[in-house]
Amino acid sequence: MRIVLQRVSEASVCVDGREVARIGPGLLLLVGFGRDDSEDELRFWARKIPELRVFRDDRGRMNRSLRDIGGEILCVSQFTLHGDASRGRRPGFERAAPSEVAADLYATFLRLLREEGVSVQSGVFGARMEVALVNDGPVTLILERPPAQLGDT
Repeated sequence: MRIVLQRVSEASVCVDGREVARIGPGLLLLVGFGRDDSEDELRFWARKIPELRVFRDDRGRMNRSLRDIGGEILCVSQFTLHGDASRGRRPGFERAAPSEVAADLYATFLRLLREEGVSVQSGVFGARMEVALVNDGPVTLILERPPAQLGDT
């Protein structure tokens, strides 16, 4: 599982020219599922992300979490995060989970995030989407964790 997390002041997703999701201040998550991803990994990130202290406090330090600011999440599935461009000129996607598996992982991840009590909007799995955002900071993190370390928070 690979996640590109961006702190945003706003973000939205359109499919076929129609807006399907919009958030105010919060986090945009671009999420790519790999062949070996497990529900344990999804659960790890669903618990951790709302608690990450990536928002500014009164002194301008990244010391507040999504929960602290009452922010929202916009989660967008993006299999290209598992693209390998190390050989040739066309990326390979062998490491990405097959579409039907990734769809289930995405639905599970959205459910787990919502179970954490945060507001979650989502893109449309498998659709061609236009994602717009205002990156606040900018703050962008790449989240990836080996499965052996999933017990650590």
